[in-house]
Amino acid sequence: MTLYHFGNCLALSYIPFWIVYKYCGLSEYGAFWKCMHAGFVYALTQLGKMLLLATFFPTAGDYLEDDPESFSPFQELLKCTVDLIDLIGISIVMSRIAGKGHTKVLVAGLGWAGAELVLSRLLVLWVGARGTEFDWKYIQKSFEANISIVHFLSTTALVWLYSRHDLPRHLFPAVIILIGFHSYKSVICDVISHLVHVYSWSLLMFKAVFSLVLGVIVLHIYGGVAAAVN
Repeated sequence: MTLYHFGNCLALSYIPFWIVYKYCGLSEYGAFWKCMHAGFVYALTQLGKMLLLATFFPTAGDYLEDDPESFSPFQELLKCTVDLIDLIGISIVMSRIAGKGHTKVLVAGLGWAGAELVLSRLLVLWVGARGTEFDWKYIQKSFEANISIVHFLSTTALVWLYSRHDLPRHLFPAVIILIGFHSYKSVICDVISHLVHVYSWSLLMFKAVFSLVLGVIVLHIYGGVAAAVN
């Protein structure tokens, strides 16, 4: 039964990645190893972020589970600022991918999200979902992996838009604001959770809606620019 639960969580986490890879045309480009390269850059980026966090920021527990009163928005904001390094890593990945804009966005975004899933959630699912007691939190983590696909694809599209020299001037402020929302999404969700006391499934739903709304806005801007370029 526990292995069955682990299999369900694994399928819920990974099948959406396969669907995106298969039906967005990446399989026709033979982009598997390019996605692996993006994952490798992700791992190096996370290592650099860990060194920065360990050097400049004190260790803090998860305020949602340990002590909600210890939540410090300013400290969490500074920690999220370190996540801006991800933008540099994504830019490096896309600069090494030959092809059209949508191929670069899909390869970099999917590789980044896939590596995040493997390095951040796979071990948790392997240890926790195979436990003797059923726990919904592992299903939630699987859904969070699906939300991450939307988040990282949107982030990658924004990095591509920012790198375009022919980006219309009136869209530049919108791109910068959206990059800020994506970079600080975790602290925004934490603040909302702390102020409104939204946790568990309600918080997951908020993250999904928040990511989806931002994703639709980014898709609208990206589609207009990409159509003009082509």
